[in-house]
Amino acid sequence: MYLKSFGIYNFRKFGTTENTIEFVDGTSYRKEQKEEEINVAPTTTLIVGKNNSGKTTVVQALEKLIKEKKFNVNDFNFVYLKEILHRYKETYSTTNKLEKVEIPNLRFIIKIGFEDNLTKDLLGNLAPFLIIDNITKMKEVEITIKLEIKETELYIQEVIKLLEKGESDKEFTSFIKILRETDFEVNYYRQNGDPVKYDLKNLIDITVIKANIVDSDTSLTKAFNKIIKYRYKSLLDDREKEDFEELLDETNSAFTEKIRMQHTTSISDSLSKIESREKLSFSLTADLNLESIMNNLVRYEYVEGNIHIPENQFGLGYTNLMMIIAELVDYMEKYPDKSFNSMVNIISIEEPETYMHPQMQELFIKNINEAIKSLLDGKEKNINSQLIITTHSSHILNSKIHSGNTFNNINYLTTEGPHTQVIKLNDANVVKVKSKGKRSKEESDKLNFLRKHIKYKVSELFFADAIIFVEGITEETLLKYFIDNDKELNKYYITIFNIDGSHGLVYHDLIKLLQVPTLVITDIDIKRNKDEKDKLMQIRELSGRETTNETIKKYNDSEFITDIEPFFQKENLYIAFQSEKIHEYYASSFEEALILTNYANDFMNRILKNVKKQIYKEVTESKIGVDRNKVKDNSYLFQNKLEKEKSNFANTILYELITSKDNELMLPSYITNGLKWLTRELRGEGT
Repeated sequence: MYLKSFGIYNFRKFGTTENTIEFVDGTSYRKEQKEEEINVAPTTTLIVGKNNSGKTTVVQALEKLIKEKKFNVNDFNFVYLKEILHRYKETYSTTNKLEKVEIPNLRFIIKIGFEDNLTKDLLGNLAPFLIIDNITKMKEVEITIKLEIKETELYIQEVIKLLEKGESDKEFTSFIKILRETDFEVNYYRQNGDPVKYDLKNLIDITVIKANIVDSDTSLTKAFNKIIKYRYKSLLDDREKEDFEELLDETNSAFTEKIRMQHTTSISDSLSKIESREKLSFSLTADLNLESIMNNLVRYEYVEGNIHIPENQFGLGYTNLMMIIAELVDYMEKYPDKSFNSMVNIISIEEPETYMHPQMQELFIKNINEAIKSLLDGKEKNINSQLIITTHSSHILNSKIHSGNTFNNINYLTTEGPHTQVIKLNDANVVKVKSKGKRSKEESDKLNFLRKHIKYKVSELFFADAIIFVEGITEETLLKYFIDNDKELNKYYITIFNIDGSHGLVYHDLIKLLQVPTLVITDIDIKRNKDEKDKLMQIRELSGRETTNETIKKYNDSEFITDIEPFFQKENLYIAFQSEKIHEYYASSFEEALILTNYANDFMNRILKNVKKQIYKEVTESKIGVDRNKVKDNSYLFQNKLEKEKSNFANTILYELITSKDNELMLPSYITNGLKWLTRELRGEGT
């Protein structure tokens, strides 16, 4: 039995759509394993997203429901509450009543999946929610939990009093006050809506390992003392405990005798000089006991070579990792010797990347299951718990995708307006299957490319505010500079991803899924005949010409350039290319567009002279000196000669931009227009 999904409605930043977290089905994995293998979350559910996207909220909601922590008005989504108040005002203004209006509530839908064999324990725990007529075919059970107002009539009366006052500037604050003073209760419902008396803690147990659990210089010593104490106590039988208590009694008697002889008498004599013995009489007694000894039994030290190093001299990354391991050991020690199939057991680790360097983060997620298995080796325990990890680490996400060779079991949390949205990053969504049934070879190749390529390139795009896809080193180098120097864009985390157009297309379904504003800067790729290529001819007209660019062709019905819009937007993608003539000519690459845009200024001429001195001299030399119009008329020639020196070209430009005061370089208009679109998207203005 396992937690299959968790729907969250109007709790904090969650709304009523795109709000369901899906969890790993550990049972299907276990069926494939040998019986003797120890399994703790053989696969891991990952909840990823940027800061304040709602990752911790998911775990907190589960904790509140399972551990009966109290909800309050601050747990409501305030946008939802404002909408309710607005509807109240409209209804009351027209009818002077509040009948059949929505009463604020929080709703959670838990789906429990289970294997074919329904045990008696399982039936007992889920009996109120089972459909008896269809019990043998059931694969899941749905439980609805609501936080509801106890006395709705009293609540409505208070709201009417508020509306009658007509204090529009204070209405929402007063409405929140009403809710704060209103009593709520947690109620359970079957899938058909019938109420059920129930307690979720009888079905689900959750252990949460919080982020940044290093709270002192002796955190590990305390953690492992707790584990050793638990182990020692559980291993002692009654006879051994009696022997130990007897030994402690003898030790306490001996120490008490020494204390009284050497300290009690002398201190009493000193105090008697101030006050009579009758009023200040006291006794010092040794008080060694099992509890106090166990609490201070061990001291944690790191071993480096032959040297034992105190705990507080090691880095926080290692210490945090060991604290997580210590918490897991503690969890496993207290886990029943025989697992309860009627319980769903969850371990949640919150942001384990705290203080860890990137490589440690990747190894953590890759090897966590093996580490747990190793800890359990030789123990007669069958621990089958679901492991949930919340993170904003691109490295952990990276490792999860790469080591598992799949996007499955990843919940990506993002924000759309005021609400958190849950996006399921599974293989089926990342690369769409065009026809029903099995993937085509092309689709399988694309998915495999993404799984591998993301490891080395762009796992950080999941945490970016915006993404820019480019096709070359020149665009990548210069755009970083221009964005860093843009007073608005430099406030955002913008990932620039260098990949050629045809391979970049593979990412488009994923980008649309993530809903991150993405500017795709591509080349128009004008199809040229052999003579045009050989003679390095400039392009003056586009009539009858075709594009070879796969991105442009994907989003247009025609390959003829004159039939194509100057730019196009598809959902959160904006595709920009050299669609307009620049000083008489059409550019076929970023380098050529940059040269044509800046052909007349000192900056570009200085760069070309530096990078291609001989060609620049041959092209621009004239009887009256340097003819810069020749730079414009030979832009395609320069592009061709720069083909193998793009990195040098880009870095020379960057050096001049940084060190020179007269840097009059302008970006081509198709790129500036794309950056303006990106700015509007980041502002939330749309197009």
